[in-house]
Amino acid sequence: MNLPRFPDFKIIGLEDKEAILETIRRYPAEVCEVNFGNTFIWRKYDHPKLTTIHGNLCLLFEPPDEPAYFLQPIGENDIPDTIRTCLSCAPRLSRIPASFAARWCSGFQCAPDRNNFDYVYRTGDLIELKGKKYDGKRNRIRKFEREHAYGYVQLRPGHLEDCRRLFQEWLEDKSLTNKMLSAQNEAIQEGLAHFEALGLSGGAIEVEGKIEAFSIGEPLNPDTAVIHIEIVSPEYDGLSQLMNREFVKNEWAAFPFINREQDMGIPGLRRAKMSYYPHHMVEKHHIWKSPVGV
Repeated sequence: MNLPRFPDFKIIGLEDKEAILETIRRYPAEVCEVNFGNTFIWRKYDHPKLTTIHGNLCLLFEPPDEPAYFLQPIGENDIPDTIRTCLSCAPRLSRIPASFAARWCSGFQCAPDRNNFDYVYRTGDLIELKGKKYDGKRNRIRKFEREHAYGYVQLRPGHLEDCRRLFQEWLEDKSLTNKMLSAQNEAIQEGLAHFEALGLSGGAIEVEGKIEAFSIGEPLNPDTAVIHIEIVSPEYDGLSQLMNREFVKNEWAAFPFINREQDMGIPGLRRAKMSYYPHHMVEKHHIWKSPVGV
C-alpha cells in the first residue's frame, strides 16, 4: 500500500493495518500508543491520521481535550528533521519514550508526562504472585476459588456477545458524563466489534457457565505484550486478581514483560497498578520547539 507523503495525510482505517504493523515490526517501540490495535479502537476519540516524512511513518492525533500531537516517528531516516517537520504542523510530539527523547530531542523542549507513563511488569511476577507483597492478592484468589465454580476460556467470536453484555452491566453504575469514560466505552465497543479483524487475543473467566470477566491484548514488541482492556464484574471479590493472573498465564507466558498501559492520573487506577509492583515504568515526554535564542 502506498502511504501518503507529507504534507498529505490519510485518516487511519482498518485497511492500513498491515502497512502500519509491518513498519512497527521493523522499528518496534516500547510505548503502548505505537500499536495499531490501540490506535484503531481509540480512533473516534483521537482522530488519528498518518503520513510519511523522509520515509518515516508519522501518526498525528487530534483528541478533543488536549493539543494535537505526533507520536514518535517510526523509522530511522533523518529523525531530527522529521521532528522539525512534525512540529511545523502540530504544537508538540507526545507519548515520547525517554530513550527516544534522550537520543533525538536534545534541541527541543522536553517535559515528562507522568499521567501517561506505562506500567510494565515481569510476566512471571503476574503469574506466580510470589512473596509477602502479593499475600493479599493470593488470598483473594483463593477465597474466590473456594466459593465459585469457574473456568478460563480463550475468547472466540462466539463469546463476544456475552462480553458486550458484561460490559453494559459494568457501565450501569458509572456516569458517562465524564468524557474520558465515554471515550473508553467507545474504545472497548470498537475492540469487541473488530476483535477478529484486528487480530487481538482475549481470555475470559466463566463463573458457573457465565462470562463474568474478560481481557483483551496483543503483542507490543518482541519482548512485551500489551493489555488494552480488562472488564470484571464487581460482584465477585478476587475475580479481578484471578482474571489478571489467568490471562497472562494462558496467553502471554512466552513474553518476558506485560505492559498494562497508563493510569491517566486517576488516583484509584494508579494505586491499583502500583499494587502489582511494576518492574519498570516507560517514561514518556512531551516535545516542543525550543524558544528562539535558547
